[in-house]
Order: sequence, then C-alpha cells, then structure tokens
Amino acid sequence: MILKEMLEQLEYTCVQGDINLPVKELVYDSRKVAEGCVFVCISGAVYDGHAYVKEVSEKGAAVIIVEKEVELPPQVTVIRVKDTRLALAYMSAAYFGHPARKLTTIGITGTKGKTTTTYMIKSILENTGKKVGLIGTIETIIGTTVIPANNTTPESYTLQESFARMVEEGCDCVVMEVSSQGLKLNRVAGFMFDYGIFTNLGEDHIGGAEHTDFEDYLTSKSKLFRQCKLGLINMDDAHAEQILLGHTCQVETFGFNEKADIRATEVRLLQKPGFLGIAYKVQGLMQLEVEMNIPGKFNVYNSMCAIALCRHFGVDNERIIQSLSNVNVKGRVELVPVSKQFSVMLDYAHNAMSLESLLSTLKEYNPKRLVCLFGCGGNRSRSRRFEMGEVSSNLADLTIVTSDNPRFEEPQDIVNDIIVGVKKGPGKFVEIIDRKEAICYSIDHAEEGDVIVIAGKGHEDYQEIKGVKHPMDDRELIRDAAAISTNPIL
Repeated sequence: MILKEMLEQLEYTCVQGDINLPVKELVYDSRKVAEGCVFVCISGAVYDGHAYVKEVSEKGAAVIIVEKEVELPPQVTVIRVKDTRLALAYMSAAYFGHPARKLTTIGITGTKGKTTTTYMIKSILENTGKKVGLIGTIETIIGTTVIPANNTTPESYTLQESFARMVEEGCDCVVMEVSSQGLKLNRVAGFMFDYGIFTNLGEDHIGGAEHTDFEDYLTSKSKLFRQCKLGLINMDDAHAEQILLGHTCQVETFGFNEKADIRATEVRLLQKPGFLGIAYKVQGLMQLEVEMNIPGKFNVYNSMCAIALCRHFGVDNERIIQSLSNVNVKGRVELVPVSKQFSVMLDYAHNAMSLESLLSTLKEYNPKRLVCLFGCGGNRSRSRRFEMGEVSSNLADLTIVTSDNPRFEEPQDIVNDIIVGVKKGPGKFVEIIDRKEAICYSIDHAEEGDVIVIAGKGHEDYQEIKGVKHPMDDRELIRDAAAISTNPIL
C-alpha cells in the first residue's frame, strides 16, 4: 500500500521523507515493528510510543507517525499529526480497505445494558438469516470464531481488523458496544455508524485514568451521535437531551414515555420455581407482545433497544418475539440452576447504579430473602465501594461481602471500605474474603424462596491478583458449592 493512500483522510505535515513510499504493515506496538512498516506513536496513560522512535527506526520502520517533535535519520519518513490515536483509526480503516463500509454497523453506548442489548440484536437478526458479527465486553464473535475481549471497545487497528475478518466471513452487519473510553480515545473513529443506540447514563468510569468528571464521561458518550446516521435514544433517561447536544443524526426514541416513538406498556412479572421473567406490550411505531426469560424493568429497556433497531431491518413481529423469548447472556442476570427451592443468578453489576437497578428489580418479585454477594475491584474509585455497600444494605436482606479482583490492593482493605457503606443501611451482613468460601456460605445458608445474586464478575472467568489472572468462574464455584452442600433444600 502507498503511504499517501493510508493518509488520505488525515490532516498532516510531512516533516521529512516521501509520502509516495510503498509500505508493508501498520504497527502501533514497538515489539511488532518489521522492516518497511509504518509505526504510529501512541501517547498512552502508561507508555508513550515517542520514547521508542529510535528503537523502531533501527528495526527498519520506514515511516513514523508522531504528534511531538522527534529526531530521526533522513531515510525515515516522518509524518506529524495533531492526534496519533485519531490518525491510527483513520489509517487502520484505509489499511484494511474500509471494511465498515461493507457492513451495516450498529453501535450501542450507555452505562449499562450494552452487552445484553448486543446479544438481543444478534439473536433477532440471525433469526432472519443474517450473519452478524459482535464486538463487546465479553467477546468478539466472527462467524464461528470467538475471541475473549480485553477491552469493551478494542483499539482502532484491532477493530478494523475484526471488521475486515467479518467481511471475509460473509457477515452482513456488526453490532458492538461502544464504550466512553472507546469514543474518547478515538478507537471508533474513521467510519460512520449506520445506527447509534443510547441506553442510559449514570456515574461510572470516573477517576483514575478514565474520565476526569461526569461531564467528560457524558461528552464522550455523546460523540456517537455525531458519528451515526440514525440515533435510537432512551427517552426516559434524564440525560437524553444532553446526549443529543450537537447531534448530526436522525433521531427516534423509545421508553415508557407516552411521547416515545416506541413505548412499553402493561409490564408484568413472570415467576415460577427457579424462574424469573418479564412480559410487556409494545405500542407506537410497532405493536407486539413480548415475554422474556430474564427478569427486570431494565431488560424491558434493553429489549426495546433491540426492537427499535430491528424495525429498520424489516424483521416481522413473530421473529422478534421468538428471539427474545430465549435470550441468554453470559453474566447478565444469568440463572444458574441448582435448586427449585431458591434461585441463584450471576450479574456483572459492578457499580452502585447497576447494583441498585438489579436489586430493586429482584425485590419486585418478593423473594423470601434477597441475598447479595459481591466485592469491588482494586485500583478503582474507592467511592464505588462505599456506594455499593450502602445500596446492598438498603435493598438486600443479607449482604455477603467478599473479594472481586483485588489487583494490586489488599483484599481486606477493599472489604473494609465496602463494610463502611454496608453499615449505613439496615441490612444484615457477613464478611468472607475468600470468594469460593463466600459462595459456599450463600448456598449452605439458602432458604426456600430466596433469590441469591452473585454480583460483580459476571462473565469473567478469572480473579486478578498482583497482575496475575488466576482461573475462577463463579458458575463453577456455584455448582461446586451445591455439589458438596449439606443444605437440605437442595
């Protein structure tokens, strides 16, 4: 490929060298530099690619893309841009032949609901015979290939590479989660989404290396609606108008609001031994009745996102109803059957907003007791621990405080913070740092009619301690605990 073609959508200055140079590869990791490649210097929170320019030029990089002044041998072409992350996104799109133009692209942003909604959309569209790629928090799915995810929204190069593979596999469309970090760091720049979906907004990912404040978080989310052709917006969310400030897309709305284009009415809870679900009617631009085998008002919103989107694909009502009746998303209110006398479910709820939504929903089913087991991740905002502890104590009858991913913090310190919050509410609590032991305790002490929520890790199958990810899957821990438990109601 000719360098000039790779730069076609960018504003740049050729500091030295030749833009008509043929180049072999596009690289942003200094360890992957090869003879004749283009190397993009990314200025990250931890590493700065500009520190490696001498090393990569000695390895044979023919072109180096920078946003800072550097000194390099005259045989190396140097291109200066304002933002190398943005440059990487546009160059990646060109390098892979603009694959997003050959797919129908669907991007979903919001604080919660992104993962569940992507799987709902995938299920409905595949039920019509379409081949659908998926990119999200849990995994990337390309045909029959499943790749575990490192980030909700991958780096732009990886994203465009995935799009290209989807095109090769014959995919018609791709549905993906678009994180605030993905938008802020230009990982999804370089193409236009056909559809953008907004689920909701709450305080999350604020502090540390993420967002400086809520305004930054909101502004990042809103970028999607200046980068899509049609925006589907949850009209009920308090921040819906702010999300649309400066939007350039057409807009349709969904929600419970009577003014919404697609609205939910007559919501009913579905309940039987070991099963919690929900049903409702859809009115407005569509008319249908929906039943789902997953609980909660928030899943009404998630499914309405999917319905509002799939209307534009001409999906008939029966296919939508059938697809939604069998949706199962790993780690999202995922029922793990161990007994008909009580329910055990996993959920990824890892902040106060998502935990409050989850527990409030489950209380509506009037369990004998609502039991909430959770921990909090280390090296993240401490305020999250206090808030989640207080939410659980206010809503759950029993909180079991345990460890999540302590990372480089001491588990006891994290647990102590959570308990500060727990003590602000009326609920009972126990402290069991070892997560396996905590899950065993929840099963051993379960009572008939209980709903037990194992929260925080959801789809994750590891526990991160001191930089090492140790195998740990809550599903296996639940089943192992049930197998050895002496609880008579099992």
